[in-house]
Amino acid sequence: MSTNGIGREPPLPEQLVNRPSPATYPVRMRILMSGGSGLIGTALSARLDADGHTVVRLVRRAAKDGEFRWDPVAGTVDLAAFEGCDAVINLSGAGIGDRRWTAEYKDELLSSRLLATELLAATMASLERKPQVFLSGSAIGWYGDRGDERLDELSAPGDDFLSDLCQQWEGATAAAEKESIRTVHLRTGIVLSKRGGALKKQLPLFKLGLGGRFGNGHQWQSWISIDDVVGAISHLLSSEVCGAVNLTAPNPVTNIEFTSMLAQALHRPAFLPVPSFGPKLVLGSELVESLLLGGQRVLPTALQRYGFEFQHPTLDVALDAVLHSS
Repeated sequence: MSTNGIGREPPLPEQLVNRPSPATYPVRMRILMSGGSGLIGTALSARLDADGHTVVRLVRRAAKDGEFRWDPVAGTVDLAAFEGCDAVINLSGAGIGDRRWTAEYKDELLSSRLLATELLAATMASLERKPQVFLSGSAIGWYGDRGDERLDELSAPGDDFLSDLCQQWEGATAAAEKESIRTVHLRTGIVLSKRGGALKKQLPLFKLGLGGRFGNGHQWQSWISIDDVVGAISHLLSSEVCGAVNLTAPNPVTNIEFTSMLAQALHRPAFLPVPSFGPKLVLGSELVESLLLGGQRVLPTALQRYGFEFQHPTLDVALDAVLHSS
């Protein structure tokens, strides 16, 4: 048996042993989604609609057709949103890399996830007719900065702020799990898309030939294309997997490799390293050390074990697809 966790079967939570088999899930599902206006939520909603599912959304503003109001801070949600729902997808949370990690913003990062997740889990648990599936957001920050260690879903957590945030985030689904609702924690890596996320921020500099590695460039980047993250979440709706699932491509790369391949895809050079003091002045040392200079070498063991096939398993294929998408 491998000592790094690869190849081990993830244990099945005792309370889920007798859950319904995948064959009992309806072909066309009614799916309640929170965080549907974000990068992943927007793309996922379009995919689910195209596949014939009915997607209803939770929103904080005035609701339109196909939407229902909720307020996680106040702990209120329109129960009508859950009527007839087969699955709930929770993608709520303030942006991790959007602002400097002040004490106030750290509180917002944590509370925006915990309050939303706890409210959804508790509400589902209280229903007479419960959704069968709860797919809830998480991130590979769960593992912390781990150097060259190969990480799968059974690897130990880290000990920094992001790891603690993700551990509490995943723990917030407890009420749903206790009621035997199949729950999946979506430990998402760096999502590649021109429309948002890290790649969108990098593209302007790289197109000018001013891009380059961060620090020494040896930190691992576990990435996934927007098409594959959407495909994986769709796959998980009716698969038999539960617990943590790494949403990353099977071929992580170092930052040196990533920046070199991105520059090559854009037909630009990438010889200018980005000194750490610049980003630290703007974003703060803790955020930069965690998101830009630290890394995780994460493998999608559970996804592959449960039959998911990647459209973009390697970075060159992914970048070509993403950069030339409409």
